[in-house]
Amino acid sequence: MSEEIKKNNYSADSIQALEGMEHVRMRPSMYIGDVGVRGLHHLVYEVVDNSIDEAMGGHCDTIGVAINEDGSVTVEDNGRGIPVDLHKKEGVSALEVVMTKIGAGGKFDKDSYKVSGGLHGVGVSVVNALSVHMKSTVFRDGKIYEQEYERGKSLYPVKQIGETDKRGTRQTFYPDDTIFTQTTEFSYDTLSARMRELSFLNKGITITFTDKREVDDKGEFKVEVFHSDEGLKEYIRYLDGNREPIISHVISMDNEKGEIPVEVALIYNTSYTENIFSYVNNINTHEGGTHLQGFRSGLTRTLKKYADASGMLDKLKFEIAGDDFREGLTAIISVKVAEPQFEGQTKTKLGNREVVSPVSQAVGEMLENYLEENPNDARIIIQKVILAAQARHAAKKAREMVQRKTVMGGGGLPGKLSDCSEQDPARCEVYLVEGDSAGGTAKQGRDRAFQAILPLRGKILNVEKAMHHKVFENEEIRNIFTALGVTVGTEEDSKALNLSKLRYHKVIIMCDADVDGSHISTLILTFFFRFMKELIEEGHVYIAAPPLYLVKKGNKKEYAWNDVQRDQANERMGGSAAIQRYKGLGEMNAEQLWETTMDPNFRTLRQVTIDSLAEADRVFSMLMGDEVPPRREFIEKNAVYANIDA
Repeated sequence: MSEEIKKNNYSADSIQALEGMEHVRMRPSMYIGDVGVRGLHHLVYEVVDNSIDEAMGGHCDTIGVAINEDGSVTVEDNGRGIPVDLHKKEGVSALEVVMTKIGAGGKFDKDSYKVSGGLHGVGVSVVNALSVHMKSTVFRDGKIYEQEYERGKSLYPVKQIGETDKRGTRQTFYPDDTIFTQTTEFSYDTLSARMRELSFLNKGITITFTDKREVDDKGEFKVEVFHSDEGLKEYIRYLDGNREPIISHVISMDNEKGEIPVEVALIYNTSYTENIFSYVNNINTHEGGTHLQGFRSGLTRTLKKYADASGMLDKLKFEIAGDDFREGLTAIISVKVAEPQFEGQTKTKLGNREVVSPVSQAVGEMLENYLEENPNDARIIIQKVILAAQARHAAKKAREMVQRKTVMGGGGLPGKLSDCSEQDPARCEVYLVEGDSAGGTAKQGRDRAFQAILPLRGKILNVEKAMHHKVFENEEIRNIFTALGVTVGTEEDSKALNLSKLRYHKVIIMCDADVDGSHISTLILTFFFRFMKELIEEGHVYIAAPPLYLVKKGNKKEYAWNDVQRDQANERMGGSAAIQRYKGLGEMNAEQLWETTMDPNFRTLRQVTIDSLAEADRVFSMLMGDEVPPRREFIEKNAVYANIDA
């Protein structure tokens, strides 16, 4: 049969029937989102979620998570231990079924798990399929059982290897580098943030997190222990530690409404941002859903009723909007739902309609009681709401000015923007550059076909400490909005950002590799996080990585991005090379900037992602807020990563 006939012969033989673990390995992104850094860490979350499910059922109170010296991860709990007896249908141990069959597990049996974070029941078997090696150890009924696997397939039947007086499950896995080609190295900070989050969401349990890759001067591993007795109240205090509260207490409640456990905590602060974080069965639903709808409904209804009764709104000439009640609010909503319905495989938006009313009622009752018992705090909250409403009206005019100046509104592009000739946004990129000097070099060095340059004048406004109308009135910020072509949102939904008119699918922050450059990058990122979060979430924001050094000897030259690369380059040239330290982009000529930082074939771009909205919010409020001590502590802790000039 000729090649042409083979290509067109679409028959039964053309259909690949991939079952279970084979399908996971062939299409891993269907199960864990992606095979990059985020998907890699998702493996750990899946295993830890099994232990958390045991804790939510009252069977476990201690969980240990460790990154081992060889890069593998071990998760151990003191739960009931995965059953090891014979599974009648499959004819092998229940442990082997759980570890090697997609869709197997106790989470579908409501007698075993009333509430579970792993909705699809594919967690640990997916981790097994995507690991080059995995070992399960079960402590159950006074005995120790063990089984090992390679790429999801068992190496031998489950066997008893000893006796014990402990109980629980220990899982150790090595991610498969043929699947995770970008990296198999776990981030301590990323995993630490999730373990801390889980300890707040499940008060009373203890999670010990160890990094055995790091040993201190005493020969001890890096260890953190997470435990919370007050749950979300402590979480609020942790998240808002860098903001100034305007009320005396964290408002909180934890009870059951209509067989749905609801836990809520909130506080008001002096900021102008709204930060609400929602969870269902420990899953961060960053797109919200019905539980968030219920929270907002209960909050707005109760506060408006109190404000109307107080007479404080009598002199106001316009209606209070829902957004006004949430300015300066930090809140966390956590619900447990027996059969959650999530929109999409990523489980980021709750769809259960029956959740709205219980959450709304619970929040309403909590606030009514607090406002009645704390009249001074109640008055302060309503005053904050009134100020927010007045600022919203001022922001409306400023926002309309931005809208008129967007490209689609006919206002034209910013004068300093050097646009590209390409019209397809997917192929276009814009560099946000610090100052006219670097902007001039970038304009000369760029590829005009698809690269645009927008110079920014010095340090843009710190939006963390500015009222919304001041943000929209700021010329540099207006230029960013206008250049990108995005619409800002309406008065009714000022948080919405319409990306359908986005003119560049790569927005690249390119600043000097020094302290001032890092500060400007952080200011721009703070603006994007607070006002254009969708831009980051959709993967459009990048940070350029210009080199720190040029190492040159005769006709030989090498660029270096850190001190180690500089020393290695110098050694390759015999140890007597001339070394130039770039203090800023303006010190490079156009050719150097192109070949190191702008040429797609050789440059390094760091994509900006959000692992945890709550942790990102806390860090931005710390770095850009008013409190100096936490910022100093953060800088000292991370000084090893900073480039500090004398």
